[in-house]
Amino acid sequence: MDKNFQEEEFTGVIKFTPPLYKQRYQFIKDLVGKYKPKKVADLGCADCTLLWMLKFCSCIEVLAGLDICASVMKEKMHRLAPLPVDYLQPAERSLTVTLHHGSVAHKDPCMLGFDLVTCIELIEHLEELELNKFPEVVFGFMAPSMVVISTPNSEFNPLLPGVKLFRHPDHKFEWNRVQFQSWALEIARRYDYSVEFTGVGHPPTGMENVGFCTQIGVFGRKYPRPSESAQPEKPTEAVYKTVFKAVYPSLKDEKYLQNAVVGEVIFTAQIIKRSLLDRLISEREEYSDDTTERKSKFQPSVNCFSEDLGKLVVDKSLEPFVSGNTVYIPLRTIFSFPKVNQLCGTFEKLCKLIVGKVTLSSDGSAAMFNIEHENEEN
Repeated sequence: MDKNFQEEEFTGVIKFTPPLYKQRYQFIKDLVGKYKPKKVADLGCADCTLLWMLKFCSCIEVLAGLDICASVMKEKMHRLAPLPVDYLQPAERSLTVTLHHGSVAHKDPCMLGFDLVTCIELIEHLEELELNKFPEVVFGFMAPSMVVISTPNSEFNPLLPGVKLFRHPDHKFEWNRVQFQSWALEIARRYDYSVEFTGVGHPPTGMENVGFCTQIGVFGRKYPRPSESAQPEKPTEAVYKTVFKAVYPSLKDEKYLQNAVVGEVIFTAQIIKRSLLDRLISEREEYSDDTTERKSKFQPSVNCFSEDLGKLVVDKSLEPFVSGNTVYIPLRTIFSFPKVNQLCGTFEKLCKLIVGKVTLSSDGSAAMFNIEHENEEN
C-alpha cells in the first residue's frame, strides 16, 4: 500500500516543504546521524525509500526491511543493489541489505540484534489482532536500543481537504495525540523503555493547537540488552521469506582490499616513476654536449626524486633508481604515501597483499617497472 498516497491527494491546500514523507525520512536520517546505529530495521518498508536513503549512512552495516506486501518491495528493491562504482571503489565498512516478506505480528530470529527499528506510518494499517501482538514482537522479542513509531495525528485531519474519516482507505484507525501517547506510554512502561513525543508537518500559523500532521514517538531502552543466556528462549524457526539480499563490496573483505591496494600501489609507483624519469631527462638535456656525463645519468647508482615526493623519503636507501630499462621503487617509499598507508595499516600487510600481483626485486624490497617504452617516446 502506498503510504504517501494521502499526501498527494489531500494536501492540495496545505503545502509541506519538503513534502511530509521526506520530512519523516529525514527525521530518521538525522536520528541515525546522531546515534550512529550499526544495525537498522524498517518495519513496513513498502517501496524501500527509507532503506535506500539509509544505505548511504556510513555508520550502518546491516539494513533490513519487512513488509506484508512482497510485490511493492520487489518493484523498487533493485535500488538497494550495489552499483558498479561500489565495486570500483569499495567502502571501508561492510553493508548487507536484506528484505523480508512477513507480518510484524510474527516473531522471526532474523530480526534480532538491531540497534534501531523504525515503524513509519505502519501501525494505523494493522488489524486489531496484529496491533495487539505488535508491542511484544518489537519491544519484547526484538528489543532494540531504539524504536521510532510515526502515525497520523487525527487532530490535523480537519485541515486536510477531502479527508472524511481517515487519510487512507487502508487505515484501520487514526489516533489523536492523547490516544497515541497513552498507548506509547503503556508500552514504554511494560517493556522498560522511555519515550519522547515529537512530530513533523507543522500546522498553519494560528492553528498550532492541533499539533503536528505526523506524530512521532521515539523509544529508548532504559537498560542494556540482556545477555543471550539471560534472555527467555527465542524461537528458532524462520517465518519470514527473504525476497532480496545484497552484500556490498567492502575493504574488510581481503579480496576487495587486495584489489584496492594493488591499484593504489601501481598508481603511486607510476607517479614516482614519471617524476624520476622527468628529472633524468631534464638533467640529460642539460649535459647534452657531454656524452660521458649523459651516459652516467642512467647508471644504477643514480638516484633522483622530485622535491614533493622527496619529502616522503627519509633515508637514501628509500630513493627510487633506474637500472638499465627498469625502475626500482622501494616498497617502504610506496608505503609512506598516505593512501597506501591508510589502506594497508602495516608494511607487512602491504607486502602480503601485493605478492604475485606486482613484480618485485629478487629480495622483495622494491617494485620493478619497465621503462623501455618511455625511452622510445623520449
